[in-house]
Amino acid sequence: MTDVIGTHDEPTPLGCDPTDLARVEAIVRQAGTSFAAGMRILPPYRRYGMYAIYAFCRMVDDIADGDVPSLSGPEHAQAREARLNEWRERIGRLYDDKPQDALDRVLHASIRFFSLKQKDFDDVIDGMIMDATGPIVAPTEETLDLYCDRVASAVGRLSVHVFGDSSKHAERVAYHLGRALQLTNILRDVSEDARIGRLYLPKELLARFDVPVDPQKALSAPGLAGVMQILAVRAQDHFRQAFRAMKKCDRKAMVPARMMGGCYLSILNALMKRGWDHVRTPLAVSKVSKAVGVVQAFAA
Repeated sequence: MTDVIGTHDEPTPLGCDPTDLARVEAIVRQAGTSFAAGMRILPPYRRYGMYAIYAFCRMVDDIADGDVPSLSGPEHAQAREARLNEWRERIGRLYDDKPQDALDRVLHASIRFFSLKQKDFDDVIDGMIMDATGPIVAPTEETLDLYCDRVASAVGRLSVHVFGDSSKHAERVAYHLGRALQLTNILRDVSEDARIGRLYLPKELLARFDVPVDPQKALSAPGLAGVMQILAVRAQDHFRQAFRAMKKCDRKAMVPARMMGGCYLSILNALMKRGWDHVRTPLAVSKVSKAVGVVQAFAA
């Protein structure tokens, strides 16, 4: 259900036109994720700020992954990079107060209201370019960490501002939670990524455990479990550091971050319980397991 946005007696969220807000919300809902439902705990002005950030991320991610039909395939890598750089220019225009469409206008209002940093948007785009011009295969540890910072922690830095905390402790939450979430994604999706020629596991660990850098061959290598276990422990540590930093933040502002962290912690818990000898087996996480993860996040 779409929210009823404003009346003649009350201002609309972020001072935006209701039609623009509805358009941005539609982009989020059409993505078919649980994100929209999860953000309903936020007051409307923060919720629509998050919708705008998510819509931006969704659109640049679709370009990077070649989900836009005219940009699919390795032969279109340069075109994907060009489209992403067009988004960089588009974000730049917002900081010059020159929005052009519904998403622009809601993003522009969010940038101004929540003091969002242009560098964080640019970092997200840079992360998408890493995928768009890839595929990424066996990056160095340094490159993997940079990738995680760009595609996940940068989104976190934008998000904590919208949630209501711009302190240095909230920045630490974004740093650690972003890495925890992205490492969990990498562990969960290693088989799916291999099918499209990607392997986000760091080459130093692959070499240490004698795992080939070929994505498909890596899946059946005996040493893969060792690589996955180290990354899983690393993700656990980032979760712990994120939850520790949350204790120093505005309690109410961190509720969405704790919920998101808890949901992803349940995925990591399920992966570790399943073990690393069945990476081709799709992972199922029950509602009970997700609830346990959320409880762990709030108890941390």
